[in-house]
Amino acid sequence: MTELSGAHVLVVGATGVLGAEISRQLVAAGAQLTLSGRSAEKLGRLAEELGDGGAGRAAALRGKPAGPADIAAAVYGRELNGVVFASGVVAFGPAVEIDDDVLDELVLVNLLGYMRLMRDVAPRLPRDSFVAQISAVVAESPTAGMAAYSAVKAGLSAYGKVLTLELRKQGVRVLDARPPHTETGLAGRPIAGEAPRLPRGKDPVDVAARIVTAIREGERDLPSSSF
Repeated sequence: MTELSGAHVLVVGATGVLGAEISRQLVAAGAQLTLSGRSAEKLGRLAEELGDGGAGRAAALRGKPAGPADIAAAVYGRELNGVVFASGVVAFGPAVEIDDDVLDELVLVNLLGYMRLMRDVAPRLPRDSFVAQISAVVAESPTAGMAAYSAVKAGLSAYGKVLTLELRKQGVRVLDARPPHTETGLAGRPIAGEAPRLPRGKDPVDVAARIVTAIREGERDLPSSSF
């Protein structure tokens, strides 16, 4: 079991729909949050919202979009009990048509930035802390028209599996969550291509609740079938 009341948790990707909802539910459980995201305006609004109620509080990293080193530096000097990685962008189109700029952004936002962040943060995590990374169902079932996105999400899940092994002696639990299609609006904001017609997705409030429950209960693997 993970005690969230009073826990200091870093949420990366807090300005997204799912990241924001996870943040709300963590604060409701009494967590003290540091929020990171690419929109300073949205971060400020979320921090104000979360500061108005709930048992916990939240502070936003303001200013220009922060890189992994900046995010890590912002939480030094205070014990960190958890990290939630909910950052992500999506692109659509045939594998052979995705250009270099799109590939670079997909890899950087969905995987490489997180790997750099964990390189700095993971060694400082105390016993009984946690890492929760939000992958996607495409890590389990790669999808035509989403080759690059499927690949980076599969890479994220693979990275999490190795973190689980490497951080076990340190007493840090790593959760890899692979939710099915969720109504976050991400598919409507691709960095390239156009989303195919998709069935209605899961409610982000319900998805966030399942992830927070998994964090609280110390789960390590949350496949799409668990939502």
